Amino acid sequence: MIRLSAFADEIDPNLDLQIKHCRLNGVTHLELRSVDKVNVLDFTDAQKRDIKAKLDAAGMGVVAIGSPIGKVAIDQSWPDHFDRFKIAVDMALFFNAPMIRLFSYYPPGGEGKGAIEPHRHQIIDRFLAKVEYVQSMPVTMVHENEKGIFGEKGKNCLDLMQTINSPKLRSAFDFANFVQAKERPIDNWPLLKPYTTHIHIKDALLASGKVVPAGQGDGDVDAILADANASGYSGFLSLEPHLQVAGHSHGETGPELFKTAVDALKVILKRHNIAIAT
Repeated sequence: MIRLSAFADEIDPNLDLQIKHCRLNGVTHLELRSVDKVNVLDFTDAQKRDIKAKLDAAGMGVVAIGSPIGKVAIDQSWPDHFDRFKIAVDMALFFNAPMIRLFSYYPPGGEGKGAIEPHRHQIIDRFLAKVEYVQSMPVTMVHENEKGIFGEKGKNCLDLMQTINSPKLRSAFDFANFVQAKERPIDNWPLLKPYTTHIHIKDALLASGKVVPAGQGDGDVDAILADANASGYSGFLSLEPHLQVAGHSHGETGPELFKTAVDALKVILKRHNIAIAT
């Protein structure tokens, strides 16, 4: 049975509204990225206690910490970034989140400033250090494919999974991000399916890269979800609609378009008789 989660900060910065519209749409968990425009890694102790209390009162869980770890240039300070990673782990433990979303680095100077492949060894070393750090903790890191990073395309995502070769690092499969990298997700799905423990729901048009509701773009969402279900996938589908703003480090959707995004996904799930846990 499939469960629904969401980057609920796309609905509204306010946590009460995030919870309200998640519950209205049958979304039971958050992929916690920000509240009141404060990133999850920057919550104060008081903020995280308040957020957890509200989520607990509403019966909402946190499936993942939607961290920005790895969404930085590879030449930025590794000790400083590793300290940020440790905060992400602390947040996962505090919110009882089984996963931390992360990325695999931009080239020196930032996105589009050159090739990232020559820095593969640094990336591998950093992931090995993260794996070692969480080895004894109830936390799994999930790598999201993302335009401009080492893991932009399927072959590099697979390289990362095979080289690290640890159950502590798995794949968060994102349809739209592959489309925006000019790849067909259906081509990458067989490569990453064995490593995929989390799926992000957003779709996009190959011609323009515009983000659209699930099933209305070139992300092969319908076929991949049908195959995932047939293969026994029983994890989360995490809505990250980006229907108003698809920014570099955040997205915006709003309450009405969030419902549009959830409804589009539910149409696909109903077509394939995929049940949603409530």
